[in-house]
Amino acid sequence: MSTHKDAADAAVTDPGPDEQPWRDVTLPAEQRIDDLIARLTTAEKIAQLYSVWPGAGSDGDDVAPYQQDMVEDGFDWQTLITDGLGQLTRPFGTAPVTPAQGMARLAGLQEAIVASGRFGIPALVHEECLTGFTTHGATIFPTALAWGATFDPALVERMAAAIGEGMRAVGVHQGLAPVLDVSRDARWGRTEETIGEDPYLVATVGTAYVRGLESAGIVATLKHFAGYSASRAGRNFGPVAMGPRELSDVMLPPFEMALRDGGARSVMHSYAEIDGVPAAADHRLLTDLLRDAWGFDGTVVADYFGITFLHSLHGVAGDLAAAARLALAAGVDVELPIVRCYGRPLADAVQDGSVPAALVDRAVRRVLRQKCELGLLDPGWAPPRPGAVDLDPPAARDLARQLAEQSVTLLANDGVLPLPPTASIALVGPLADDADGMLGCYTFPRHVGLHHPGLPLGVTIPTVLDALRTELPKAALEHAAGCTVDGTDTTDVAAAAALAARADVCVVVLGDRAGLFGKGTSGEGCDVTELRLPGVQERLLDALLDTGRPVVAVLLSGRPYALGRWVDRLAAVVQAFFPGQEGGQAVAGVLAGRVNPSGRLPIGMPRHPGGQPANYLAPPLGHATEVSTVDPTPLFPFGHGLSYTSFSWEPPAEQEITCLTDGEVRVALTVRNDGARAGVEVVQLYLHDPVAQVTRPVQRLIGYARVALEPGAACRAEFTVPADLSAYTGPDGRRIVEPGDLELRFGASSGDIRHTVRVRLHGPERAVGHDRKLTSAVSLTDVP
Repeated sequence: MSTHKDAADAAVTDPGPDEQPWRDVTLPAEQRIDDLIARLTTAEKIAQLYSVWPGAGSDGDDVAPYQQDMVEDGFDWQTLITDGLGQLTRPFGTAPVTPAQGMARLAGLQEAIVASGRFGIPALVHEECLTGFTTHGATIFPTALAWGATFDPALVERMAAAIGEGMRAVGVHQGLAPVLDVSRDARWGRTEETIGEDPYLVATVGTAYVRGLESAGIVATLKHFAGYSASRAGRNFGPVAMGPRELSDVMLPPFEMALRDGGARSVMHSYAEIDGVPAAADHRLLTDLLRDAWGFDGTVVADYFGITFLHSLHGVAGDLAAAARLALAAGVDVELPIVRCYGRPLADAVQDGSVPAALVDRAVRRVLRQKCELGLLDPGWAPPRPGAVDLDPPAARDLARQLAEQSVTLLANDGVLPLPPTASIALVGPLADDADGMLGCYTFPRHVGLHHPGLPLGVTIPTVLDALRTELPKAALEHAAGCTVDGTDTTDVAAAAALAARADVCVVVLGDRAGLFGKGTSGEGCDVTELRLPGVQERLLDALLDTGRPVVAVLLSGRPYALGRWVDRLAAVVQAFFPGQEGGQAVAGVLAGRVNPSGRLPIGMPRHPGGQPANYLAPPLGHATEVSTVDPTPLFPFGHGLSYTSFSWEPPAEQEITCLTDGEVRVALTVRNDGARAGVEVVQLYLHDPVAQVTRPVQRLIGYARVALEPGAACRAEFTVPADLSAYTGPDGRRIVEPGDLELRFGASSGDIRHTVRVRLHGPERAVGHDRKLTSAVSLTDVP
């Protein structure tokens, strides 16, 4: 959208090519940017603050909220790029393209942008990448909730690096991931995109993802800043009822760690409104906290159409110009995914003086700094040329397999698992032979592919049926679906039950089909009123259990579902949160025993479908009490998971420790594998603060370690815990470390505490800030 030039712009001149310091790569970035900004007209500056979405239409096939209302079917491309262009939206992830086709098209778009603008500045290209590069044919990794189940940041970092390498190879610069929202209500459809319900787990795993993506040269974008996952009743876009203390102590730490320790270079504001203030218009959040307190100097980008929503949904702006003014003043630098508010409305507002030109300069400086870091301002820059790029290489598939295997969580087992190699098995359920059960809503097949009927998946995705036949070739395996994921037809339930009745064991595969805005049972805009299995799956489960045969329930889902009504009758329960393209083999490997399960729940599984939200991070009165008939105690708690081997935990040598309020303590215990096969124990360290100035969670995670052990082997796990990790936000809004008594609790889950070490902090109360220590260091030492 070409914008008019004001009188000051008329005086801007452009010296010859030999007098352009902004092109000199030997100069400091700020000096180059100063030189370039001085040359740009207001129109050229504003053009750097918005994006164009080639290929997006208003046909109703939304991949963004209200897309059909926001996107015009036709736009004048040449006019839009006359003054340059800040970003290109999803050239690979909007429609099916091969890598070569996408690269050729992107190269053409970039060449047109460079040729059109006076300064030849290419656009910064962004794509979605939560479960892999969201384009047709790229490796599909497990969803974020599965990352949390691994309790393995190092493996997540390797995954993110692999994702980034593929994106960089085809000319993408920025990835819209990871999601650092802490799950607060599993009824929310986007629960599958979260890493879990604990801020320490979300922070450490999410920061690892950031490090991996940034190591590949891709700008990681933290989302959604902040509070988005705490909407009332788990309704997408719903208002957030949250005080500043909960925001500070639960929702913000993952973002803080990912920025400070991960090096993320971009943040996306959320759609949330907290206490009536939308994040896109919140100066305290986007400037006072993010910029001034945390020192962030990267870009803040709008969640799709989020600036327009200030006018159309939130009602805090009277028109698009007012929305642009609010967002720019708050600290939103870039409008995504298309130009609406930051085009003509913003240009008019600058000319009439309602928006200070200095705000435009502030935002464009941040955008150009990022382009400078990416080499987009360097002489001779050119987009990658189309070539042979493999976006699903063997190494990436191997990482997807490892993540899937480590994420599968064995919740209950009466000894029926592993399945005997020659057993008679009835494999039933709507997802037993359906690849969709592996895929979250930000995978290409469920995000875009479902709008293209007949489109192949693009990658090989064996189902549980396929994989179990491979794992147990001598088993007598029969299959029946029984029902669909979300349908109401029970016609085939009886046939599935008959199959189970004549088998040694029945494995039923239940769960979700991900989608967007009502096109799935899980995913963005697919919220639920209670945590009950979709469709008639519960009726199928009833019928199978009524046969009297052992029933193993396998859940392929984007959220936890309540199984309390059946748990005492089930022989085993296996949970896999959308485990990606290698998920079928991972689940079958656990069922057959090739894989010894090591996943742990990143979010508690409820006993009852109602009474939500409930999570373990609650003060005493948030747990079961005698004054309420609602018991929120989970069926399986945060951190829970079983193994096919057994472990013993030797108590710590010291039971009581003293420490200064600015010091640290070291606590350790030894774990031994007492079983006959190799396995992994996940040692979890929780903090209990019995007396504080405000109510505190009964316990919260402050450290963990995956301990891999051969049969008979032992390992000493030592945690170095800084006193800073006891900090919380006090009555006056300051984050403090106070003297007093604490407990460090070693647990196999939040509900299975094995050993406790008492700690007495002494010394003065301390106020701590952004430079505080955020993690416990862990060292593992083999023990004879």
